[in-house]
Parts: sequence; structure tokens; C-alpha cells
Amino acid sequence: MTPGDVVLGIDPGTAVTGYGVVRLGARGAPELIECGVIRTRADQRLSARLRDIHEGVSELIARHSPSLLAVEDVFYARNVRTTVVLGHARGVILLAGEMSGVSIVEYPPAVIKKTVVGRGAATKEQVQFMVAQLLRLKSPPQPADASDGVAAALCALLSPALPSLASLTSSSRRP
Repeated sequence: MTPGDVVLGIDPGTAVTGYGVVRLGARGAPELIECGVIRTRADQRLSARLRDIHEGVSELIARHSPSLLAVEDVFYARNVRTTVVLGHARGVILLAGEMSGVSIVEYPPAVIKKTVVGRGAATKEQVQFMVAQLLRLKSPPQPADASDGVAAALCALLSPALPSLASLTSSSRRP
């Protein structure tokens, strides 16, 4: 990532989808542009809730023109239905990114926590605290889902750029 690059981080959910828009500042420090949540109504059909999530993410992409969409990967809940419904939400988020031509990265929750906090088993409170510290904020973004979306964006900004497989294979060939 280079200074000025914008990352949209998403913490998927069907009731509440958290998001954070973060830019890499001129001095290499991350800067918060916007964060919040996309809320859906519990009395709506799942298809209507998914439409609202898709429209909300598409609008964020149009407004901020991120160079990267960082989405928290699915976690495995004890309730299989919860995992499946979360997968639907992730699907419409990924679709919004793909339709907009934005590069997409997905991170498991433990990787986001390890990158932001230094511990893959960090608590929500620890993630919120470190998000505030990294962005030099007086208090963590609220609600917690927004902070989780910011953490996903920070994970993309703070993760070391790994060489691609193509660059490794081309540099290892002998002339």
C-alpha cells in the first residue's frame, strides 16, 4: 500500500454490518476517514436484508473509491444456520466489491486480531482499544461492529506485502 491508498474494511452481519474506511497517511500512519454500521430490520425477509447490505456497501465503494476491500472471513458458529446466514451476507458484500472492480482480500477473525492487537484470541475490547491507539483517537469507534470494520481495514494496511507466486517463480528461474 502507498500513501493515499484507501481501504474499506467490512465486518459482515445480517442485522449489523460494520464498516471502516481508512487511508494510509503521507507519513505512513493510518487515518480514519469514516466508520459506522449498515443496519437491517429484523422484521424484513432475508432477501430484503441482503439487498440493503449490498446497496449500503456499494454506496460506500462509490463514495470512497477504495483501492482495496478487506472483508472478515466467516467464523464457525455453533449454530449452523448462523454460519450459513452470515455466508449470505458475505456473499453480497463480495459481490458489491466485484461489481465495482475493487480488489478484495479476506481475513479470518484471528488474523485481524493478531495484526491489530498482537494476539489472535484478543477480546472485542482489546481490538477496540488498539484501533483507537493506532488511529490516535480519543475513544474507539462505536458501536463495536464499526470498530471491527475498521480493524479489518487496518489489517490490510498493516499486513506486510507478501511477494506474489509469479514474482517468486520468475526470480528463481535461471537465465
